[in-house]
Amino acid sequence: MKRRILIFAVCIAWSIQNAQGQIADVGYYLDSLKVELQKEWPKNRTINIVFHGHSVPAGYFRTPVVNTFAAYPNLVMQKIKAIYPLAVVNTIVTSIGGENSVRGAARFDDEVLTHNPDVLFIDYALNDRGVGLEKSYAAWDEMIKKAKNKNIEVLLLSPSPDQREEYENPDNQLKQHTNQIIQLAKENEVGFVDSYKAFEFLYSARAQLVKYMSQVNHPNEKGHELIASEIIKWFVDVE
Repeated sequence: MKRRILIFAVCIAWSIQNAQGQIADVGYYLDSLKVELQKEWPKNRTINIVFHGHSVPAGYFRTPVVNTFAAYPNLVMQKIKAIYPLAVVNTIVTSIGGENSVRGAARFDDEVLTHNPDVLFIDYALNDRGVGLEKSYAAWDEMIKKAKNKNIEVLLLSPSPDQREEYENPDNQLKQHTNQIIQLAKENEVGFVDSYKAFEFLYSARAQLVKYMSQVNHPNEKGHELIASEIIKWFVDVE
C-alpha cells in the first residue's frame, strides 16, 4: 500500500510539473533561426530582432542621454554579426523610457507586431514595480501569447539593477518580478534571459555595482555588456 501511494504521489508531482511547462532550451530554441542566419545571398532574408521594454533597452544611460550604440540591443547586433557575417539583421527597438508592461501591451499590436519580428525580447520588470505583480503578469502574458500566435520566438528578460533595491532581502521586489518572469517563461515555454543573475556577483558590493551603472537604475556600457553576453548565448551552437 505504501509503495502504491508513493508511486501515485510521484505521478501527481510529475503531472503538475509537466502541466507547468518548461523554459525553452537555450541550446535548441532558436535552431531554425540559426539556419536562416547562416544562409548566404540570394537564399538569405532579412531577420528582424525586436527589443520591447523600458529605458534600459531604449539606451538611456544618464538621463536624458541616450547612448544607442552602447546599449545591449546594439551590442547584441554586433555579436550576432560576428558569428553570422552573411546575415542581414535588423535590430528594432520599440522600447520607451519610463514605460511599464501595461502600457507596452497597449501598443503591442500597432508598434511591435507590425515589424514582423523573428525574435522578440521583452524587458519591463524594473518599471513594473509601479504596477505590481498581478497587472504586469497579465500584460506580459498577453504580449507573449500574441507573439506566439504569430510564430514569433520570445525571450523574457529579468530586471537589470536598481541601486536602491534591497538585494540583501531575498524577497525584494526585483526578485519577486524575476520569479514571476521565470514562471511566465515556463507556462508559455519561451526563452528566459537572467539579467538579474548576471549582476548578482555585485549585489553584496555596492561600490563595485556602481562601476557597472551610469545612474541609479541604468547600466553603463559594462552593465549592458553583461546583459548582451547572456542574450548571445541563445544564438550560438552548444557543443
